[in-house]
Amino acid sequence: MKHNFLNIARTTLPERHVEERVRDYEEYATRMDDESVQQQAARCMDCGTPFCHVGDLIGQETIGCPIHNYIPEWNKLVTKADWMGAYHRLMETNNFPEFTGRVCPAPCEGSCTLGISEDPVAIKSIERTIIDRAFEEGWVKPRPVHRRTGMTVAIIGSGPAGLAAADQLNQLGHSVTIIEKADEAGGLLMYGIPNMKLDKDVVRRRVRLLEQEGIVIRTNVEVGTDVTVESLRNEYDAVILATGAQKQRTLGIDGDDAVGVEMAMDYLTASMHERKGAPLASDYDAKDKNVIVIGGGDTGADCVATAIRQGAKSVVQFGKHPSKGLLRAPEKPWPLQPDTLTTDYAYAESLAVYEKDPRTYLIRSNQIVTKEGRVTGIETERMTKVVNPDGQATFFVEEDSMETYPADLILVAIGFERPEHELRKIGVEKTKDFHTATDNVFVAGDAKRGQSLIVWAIREGREVAEVVDAYLDTCKTVLKTSS
Repeated sequence: MKHNFLNIARTTLPERHVEERVRDYEEYATRMDDESVQQQAARCMDCGTPFCHVGDLIGQETIGCPIHNYIPEWNKLVTKADWMGAYHRLMETNNFPEFTGRVCPAPCEGSCTLGISEDPVAIKSIERTIIDRAFEEGWVKPRPVHRRTGMTVAIIGSGPAGLAAADQLNQLGHSVTIIEKADEAGGLLMYGIPNMKLDKDVVRRRVRLLEQEGIVIRTNVEVGTDVTVESLRNEYDAVILATGAQKQRTLGIDGDDAVGVEMAMDYLTASMHERKGAPLASDYDAKDKNVIVIGGGDTGADCVATAIRQGAKSVVQFGKHPSKGLLRAPEKPWPLQPDTLTTDYAYAESLAVYEKDPRTYLIRSNQIVTKEGRVTGIETERMTKVVNPDGQATFFVEEDSMETYPADLILVAIGFERPEHELRKIGVEKTKDFHTATDNVFVAGDAKRGQSLIVWAIREGREVAEVVDAYLDTCKTVLKTSS
């Protein structure tokens, strides 16, 4: 039926009841039934110019899907109940839709044409349903590689960029080895994103498929300690650095080295190790503690949700910026992400457990209050944000706004530094595109562009695979000519 977007309201994946899910670490979102998903897919207007899959940048803002998913096409297939057709269309552009359907912030929905005047199509929910259905039906199977080129590639890092590059190069016939410093492959998919958002068996399932297709994965091997880039260059025809942006930003204020001030990613990693049976160090245990999370992004929200499950006495999250509005802001016009106020899963849980939203806005952290080297609180001031006519923001401290929050555990979630110095530590300098200053060494993902979205990581993995494939083809031609 035409004009379904006028008659059908937007719905997304159902969520488990808050009081139930805060008692475990299982995924909070569940499957939508097929009929509901078909209705949601029918809201797609099948635009003549679908901005949802443009996949470009305006300044630093992502518009549409960076991996160019054929969204209107698989929406139409879903409305016809052609689930297998939708699955195959989805896999043409996306190596890992079971990941993006769970953890991608969905820039495609921000650029949905319907979103100009109505709620956008629930693209992310439809995507997850397609791939989950495909796994349930047994359509997702190992794709054996029947012909090998004789060329070898080492990929350092097994996050989404490394895995995507490995998948592409392996299917092209090159022999690929992934080198991962952790005890399991997946990078931040395994240790940086809580189980509540991405079940680790979902990650392991995909990793097993890649191994069954011929990719070799070496875990517990750290480049720079256990092996050098130079030795890998000698052993493999090409090396790809997909190590991510690993150095977390610190507060840089007095007392930030006190016991009880922890980096968010270290905290989330420790929690994941506990899920696997390792003891949880007391410094990473929020039970009965007043917890302060500094940083208003997704990682901060994940810290809030984890602290709630650990039994924190209280949780407060500091944000540098003002509260977002309920409507799209003038400075965020379509097709940019609307950046509106939402109640993330963690905040809904805080409302249920503590009867308050943990978010506090326009907060500047001045210093950590300590006693005998251990954190007891944090001194803050409130700020006012003023945007100048040229668009530049300036923050002013409000008078008489000093306040000290009690704190037993402070989690710092203010992002990652640019990766250049991490690359230099292992003897590599970036140049342009995906190349480095070293002949057969390439770089992709967050290690190249800095902290970014999972869809950009997958795109980078796919693109660096094209560059490396062309390089290997040239190498092979030279070898044939010289022999």
